[in-house]
Amino acid sequence: MIPAGSLLFAENLHKGFGRTTALDGAAFSIHPGEVVAVLGPSGSGKSTLLHCLAGIVAPDSGTVHYDGRELTALPDRERSALRRTEFGFVFQFGQLVPELSCTENVALPLRLAGVRRRAAERTAREWLERLEVADIGGHRPGEVSGGQGQRVAVARALVTSPRVVFADEPTGALDSYSGERVMELLTDAARALNTAVVLVTHEARVAAYSDREIVVRDGRTRDPDLAL
Repeated sequence: MIPAGSLLFAENLHKGFGRTTALDGAAFSIHPGEVVAVLGPSGSGKSTLLHCLAGIVAPDSGTVHYDGRELTALPDRERSALRRTEFGFVFQFGQLVPELSCTENVALPLRLAGVRRRAAERTAREWLERLEVADIGGHRPGEVSGGQGQRVAVARALVTSPRVVFADEPTGALDSYSGERVMELLTDAARALNTAVVLVTHEARVAAYSDREIVVRDGRTRDPDLAL
């Protein structure tokens, strides 16, 4: 049964890669505006769980429900559309496009959604200001620090006002100060938008920014809210 009010819910997820079991009956739930940390050691299945929740990887069995729809039953084109318009992503190393300026990187999801360049870049600059990096909008990713680049990545994830942001080790490549500032800005902005955040991390100090923690170990989840 889908928990009342949940935006994204998964149950009994199984996923294997060859002889390796990545998920073994994992479950997950998140509500609008909630930040949920997914914790566990390396190789526990955290990133695979995130990829299944985002519709990037199809589970071998089990279901993922998003906003009343069964995500695992949607065709590839519809899942891709969701990732462009309703989901945002922040990865450990930012994955910004090196040939584009920081402003152009942030504007890219809007441009892909059909927004005109001038309007998209105006919104991008607003988000760069909100993330305290307005002064580097004209720079390319290779010309800025790791902390600045990750703030640009957060701005890009939030520029479409997504309903869910998937953050996979978003501070893993940063020093402690930069990482904490990125987390403050990410969680504050997401809560202001009522955006849910799925936060994959192995660091307790990063998980401390969440409202709730789910532990993944050997492909299984432990979530008190789901009585698992």
